[in-house]
Amino acid sequence: MLMTGREWMSRGQCARAAVLAAACVLLPEMALAQDSPKGVTVTVVKAAKACFAATAEVFGVLLPVEEVAVTPPREGLRISQVLVDPGATVTSGQALVRLAPPDGAEVTLVAPAAGTVSNVSAVVGTMASARAEPLFRIIARGEFEMVGDVPAKDMPALAVGQAATIRVVGAPSVQGQVRSVSSTIDPVRQVGQVRIQVTTPKPRLLVNASGRATIKTGESCNVAVPLTAILYGNGGAVIQVVRRQRVETRQVEVGLTSARQAEIKEGLAEGDVVVARAGALLREGDPVRTVNIDDTPTK
Repeated sequence: MLMTGREWMSRGQCARAAVLAAACVLLPEMALAQDSPKGVTVTVVKAAKACFAATAEVFGVLLPVEEVAVTPPREGLRISQVLVDPGATVTSGQALVRLAPPDGAEVTLVAPAAGTVSNVSAVVGTMASARAEPLFRIIARGEFEMVGDVPAKDMPALAVGQAATIRVVGAPSVQGQVRSVSSTIDPVRQVGQVRIQVTTPKPRLLVNASGRATIKTGESCNVAVPLTAILYGNGGAVIQVVRRQRVETRQVEVGLTSARQAEIKEGLAEGDVVVARAGALLREGDPVRTVNIDDTPTK
């Protein structure tokens, strides 16, 4: 069928109208696609100020600060009665044992100082001798100290009076204070000795119990990031920072660390947006979409 000129024009106008309508639908979608972020999604966190404690670790055993031995005044005395048991707390002048001579009045030995009885060797019916093991050993005033070894590299930072936390096997943690620091290093093991007096009132401790002490030697405050944000390579430590939705790799100097965070001494500023879990697959300039770590749902 032949179409008139008017019909051709009508059909042409309809076709152009259809193209324009399709363009009106597609253009907003293309604009949205261009405006939407590109790249992988990464969890980020802002670098913030934090303070870190510098510490030194000590491994050692608990010993009495002062131990008093109780021995018989002379030979020829038989032990007739033992009045205290190991672990007992005694006062100065408290009766400990009664000794009977072959003839004459009974002799009573008393505690020369207040404290905790750490050992009793007196046995009823045996002869007491000043040349044998002391009848009693008393931890004067119940005071303990930890004697332990410190790596040579940490020795210069130690000083008398520094605070310490002592974790003892089989007992609660106690507080302490550095009492003395050795001025020499063992040439073979490269360790020095330190004595830490227990300052927690009346702790329940045992002589020769092993423990570990953490001594606070200083403090440093700086910007901090999660430990997972740091990558280590041949060139040192790096952190991946996000600026304008793109990755920037920063060389940094790492300072003190804690269980979850690290101090950054150089290469990062407070407020910088950091990839919380840095990955080797991210490269300089890569586009990313960010999710703040605080907005990440917990499992």
